[in-house]
Amino acid sequence: MKIVHLLGWYFPDSVGGTEVYVEALCRRLRDAGHQVIVAAPDSHRPASSRYEHDGMTVFRYPIPPAPTRDEAQHRLPVRGAEELYRFLADERPAILHVHSITTGVGLPEIREARRLGIRVIVTCHLPGFGYMCRSGELMQWGRVPCDGIVDAGKCAACNLTRLGMPQLAARLVGSVPVQASAALQGLPGRLGTALGMPASVREHEAMQRELFALVDRVVVLNETGRRMLVSNGSSADKIVLNRLGVSHRCVATPRASTRRSDGSPVRFGYVGRLHPTKGLTELMHAVAAISRDVAFRLEIRGPMLDEATRLYVDSLRQVAGGDPRVDFAAAVPAADVPALLAAYDALLCPSMWFENGPTVALEAIAAATPVIGSRVGNLAELIADEVNGLLVAPGDIDAWARALTRVATSPADTVDRWRGALTPPRTMDDVASDYLALYAA
Repeated sequence: MKIVHLLGWYFPDSVGGTEVYVEALCRRLRDAGHQVIVAAPDSHRPASSRYEHDGMTVFRYPIPPAPTRDEAQHRLPVRGAEELYRFLADERPAILHVHSITTGVGLPEIREARRLGIRVIVTCHLPGFGYMCRSGELMQWGRVPCDGIVDAGKCAACNLTRLGMPQLAARLVGSVPVQASAALQGLPGRLGTALGMPASVREHEAMQRELFALVDRVVVLNETGRRMLVSNGSSADKIVLNRLGVSHRCVATPRASTRRSDGSPVRFGYVGRLHPTKGLTELMHAVAAISRDVAFRLEIRGPMLDEATRLYVDSLRQVAGGDPRVDFAAAVPAADVPALLAAYDALLCPSMWFENGPTVALEAIAAATPVIGSRVGNLAELIADEVNGLLVAPGDIDAWARALTRVATSPADTVDRWRGALTPPRTMDDVASDYLALYAA
């Protein structure tokens, strides 16, 4: 069977959880005898290209770095997508497996695949769950976990605060009737974006309905996502739960020598994308609030692929105020992640958005390292609070400061106890097996 995996970004210019997931899945599908190709848009290349990554062919098609509003909102196919359409027509895969909904990957591309007679499966890796959450974060006002119920006024106001509008003004704009909002949507610039937001939310609801009508299955990674989709009217028959798994090469046996055998301070770690949605700013404020008499080590590791990331890390350093307990270190190769996680006493996942994973939390559990994470998304399903880890309210600086202080001062009653309750997570072999059954069906 020929399978094309389509996502918004890919190696080597982008390294994230979705890319790692797709790479691992493709490897197993290839080993099972299937022909696998990866496709992704690229805003940096002027023409389409092909290259090899991990033994797989990768097709990249050009899209503009500055798409129009209609292109970004999927009202029109983005310029350059016609190259993907030609690629699909030439390759004629049995299945197009979509892993992102973003510029260059969305309804126009799914419509074209169905026109060509290609089966389509969508896996929801991000909190938007297709077109469900207009802000793509599933956090009300950017601070509180959302119930996931789509309402034009509520969702419009929430997204406007994410774009920088004060909450009171956002609520006022969110109350604009949808019909009036639609008439104002065509106004130029920020005014049209703001006044048109209630209509935009309704438009996304219609796009979500079309998405479900077109595709064969929608795969979610946790039960919370499935429940939210059903609550918003999506067909339960089309939703498949396939929980995340770790690669076997991510599994490591922790060495006793790394577990404070010399009486050294507790060692916390953060490993992943360096981005505000990951809650690192709030984490640094929490660390700054802890007396420096409390001994611990916190290591922050993640790829710095662009100037924006480097500037963000500089801002984190400023918040930390030169705290000697905090170390910003270089990212490590994937092969070295298991040993790194095994050396930590606890992995921190202070996310400020709905986490469908994160994969690194599963990798930590596989390495027998407990996780302290935000009580949001899949983290709330993955971590049994006070049993095999700890859940903290997202963005609650005081609560995070108390949690870190507690663990640093009484590790035997916390991380050592939690470690004994950890059970092995699913593997990518399990994930691939479930997908193979889905493809066959």
